[in-house]
Amino acid sequence: MLDKYFDELETGTKAVSRARTITEADLVMFSAFSGDWYPLHTDVEYAKGTIFGQRVAHGMLVLSVATGLVPMKPGVVVAFYGMDKVRFTAPTFIGDTIRVEAEVVDKSDKGAFGVVTIKQEIKNQRNEVCCTAVLKVALKKMSSSE
Repeated sequence: MLDKYFDELETGTKAVSRARTITEADLVMFSAFSGDWYPLHTDVEYAKGTIFGQRVAHGMLVLSVATGLVPMKPGVVVAFYGMDKVRFTAPTFIGDTIRVEAEVVDKSDKGAFGVVTIKQEIKNQRNEVCCTAVLKVALKKMSSSE
């Protein structure tokens, strides 16, 4: 979806990304990178005693991986414009495979570029919605791509 110019997208356009499995290494590397060593993500014994019964991927890790699953074409994306209404509706565990299902819900012409509003659902291999968010992305127009 982010591999198309503003003019090529219409409200109602939908896309599904490729999928990726979340690994233990992902949790460890994200903890090291972010400094978030909260035991729900990193301590097996602690996590066993929670309502989840096992370690859970960081919400921001899930969002970051989802960003990488969406195809982006260099020169089309001007900038990430914002994110609203983020909700983590189900845990993502080590071994879960996630994908992104997205739909354009609004477009706004800003002159030199356009802003596309995208409703995003991150789903696991059981088709459960793990995270929802509304993204805004600034995209080039075809006329300004030359």
